[in-house]
Amino acid sequence: MGLFPYNRSYTMLTPTVVTPSAARRPPAGPARPVRPVVRSAARCSSCAMRPLCMPQGLSSDELPKLEALICSARPVRRGDKLYRAGDAFEHLYAVRSGSLKTTMAHRDGREQVTGLRLAGEALGLDGISEDKHACSATALEDSTVCIIPYVALKRLCREIGSMQERLHKMMGEQIVREGGQMMLLGSLSAEERVAAFLLDVSERNAKRGYSSAEFNLRMTREDMGSYLGTTLETVSRTLSRFQKRGLIDTQGKFIRIIDLEGLRHV
Repeated sequence: MGLFPYNRSYTMLTPTVVTPSAARRPPAGPARPVRPVVRSAARCSSCAMRPLCMPQGLSSDELPKLEALICSARPVRRGDKLYRAGDAFEHLYAVRSGSLKTTMAHRDGREQVTGLRLAGEALGLDGISEDKHACSATALEDSTVCIIPYVALKRLCREIGSMQERLHKMMGEQIVREGGQMMLLGSLSAEERVAAFLLDVSERNAKRGYSSAEFNLRMTREDMGSYLGTTLETVSRTLSRFQKRGLIDTQGKFIRIIDLEGLRHV
């Protein structure tokens, strides 16, 4: 659900095909000490995913206006929060590389994973209605986001019709995705939920130029369980059953889909 995706794609990072050897590399080490945030200029014209992320038909005069709007690209280290629930809403964000999860807190303090955002997808829409963020966004790996000031974006939308249309579609896509998540939680069995999640990640990776059959699943099993409305143990048992049935192969966070059609028929 990228900020300016092409058709139904969600990509904003430079595609790198995942290979089993690369995917099996050990995860990053313990969280590093907090360092000052270093920001760099974000240029849409030099982004490899430009055809997938921006409205079609932007003129040579309109592209610089978009680049001027995106004030900077900000790195977010694995485990760091991009924003927290309750923070004042000022910006929308587009994931340029990496991945983040969104979470909401229950009254008793427990966290519920509410979303997985991959490269090219938008973050921050939850803050529009109340002018403060309703959820928190945490990097699942070292990531980079483009920062889009919301007030400036609204002004640009009034000047460029395709931008306003893209913003409306982006909001509609998020509604559709959240509705699908509600249906998944309300009507599918645990096996069906896990299978649907793997298929979703596979399809989204394919749209970014990644392998649809082999990928690193950045979410932990516990995060998956929270997102799918089940437990860590159920997720682990389900993945083991899928492996025994020859549907997938798993090695840590590395997932290889062996029988795509079989997984679709779960």
